[in-house]
Amino acid sequence: MRPPGDRLELAFPAPPEGRTLLVGAPADLPSGRFDSARSVAVQTDAAAHAALMRRGFAVETAVPEGHFDGAVVFLPRARAAARARIAAAAATLAPRAELWVDGQKTDGVEAMLRELRGLGPVGEILTRAHGKLFAVTVPEGDWLPADWAAVTREVAPGFVTRPGVFSADGPDPGSMLLAAALPPRMPSRVVDLGAGWGWLAAQVLAREGVTELHLVESDHDALACARENIRDPRARFHWADATGFRLPEPVNGVVMNPPFHEGRAATPRLGAAFIAAAAGMLTQAGRLWMVANRHLPYEAELGRHFARVEEFGGDSRYKLLTATGAKRRR
Repeated sequence: MRPPGDRLELAFPAPPEGRTLLVGAPADLPSGRFDSARSVAVQTDAAAHAALMRRGFAVETAVPEGHFDGAVVFLPRARAAARARIAAAAATLAPRAELWVDGQKTDGVEAMLRELRGLGPVGEILTRAHGKLFAVTVPEGDWLPADWAAVTREVAPGFVTRPGVFSADGPDPGSMLLAAALPPRMPSRVVDLGAGWGWLAAQVLAREGVTELHLVESDHDALACARENIRDPRARFHWADATGFRLPEPVNGVVMNPPFHEGRAATPRLGAAFIAAAAGMLTQAGRLWMVANRHLPYEAELGRHFARVEEFGGDSRYKLLTATGAKRRR
């Protein structure tokens, strides 16, 4: 989530001179802090990427090659991803340039501050709204550990991930539970909403009957992994916000393990939006299969969008839900 803008306003009372790199820039980056004509934003989330483009920023999905005069890194929650963002940004800066790091306490900004203090000179620390913003003056030479750079790694036979993607250390337990409970024969046209790096989609493709599988994922890095992990010609890849995704024609199957966190707070709102999206793309005879944390109250939302809903498995942590009879909203 975006850190409150007042830290940026304190650090940048006027837009900085020269070219500025904004790694992980939020969709609602405070207006006036950065000149869109002299800034390049890096954002892998499809919705945030589109929002920044609408505001006139040049937006990339990875740190571009070339030189920048300064950089701001907005920390993600995952430590490996945070280190990778800092390493990528630092590689574009000359010695004595300022590398700013911004993050909430809940995103590990204090731990990152301690690490960077041991690696380079840290200037004034701005503390506001449960977060910190500070600048490191880039030293000469190779000042960051080599293992901070982002690397693709194999986490299961034939499956790779990158730092920061969901369940980067291996298949998510909820997805594994859902995959084990799917029927041996699946519908012909299936959508995996929030497909991540493709593990669940691969299990769907192993079932009989599937002629077309659409992987929909908002994280560009996760979808890039999915493209590496799934070379099946039946797979179609879509970099898109799953909650607003539509295909020209309805499908007869949807599988999903929807996210349920915004920041560190659990909320059923995201899952509810996934349910609505699934209902909007299914035929009336089509079927949804989903896994959810047991404490999340999705049954009522499923009932709003489907005629028939049932729990078909699970354990103490997860529940497996299926629904048919998608209701058409007018």
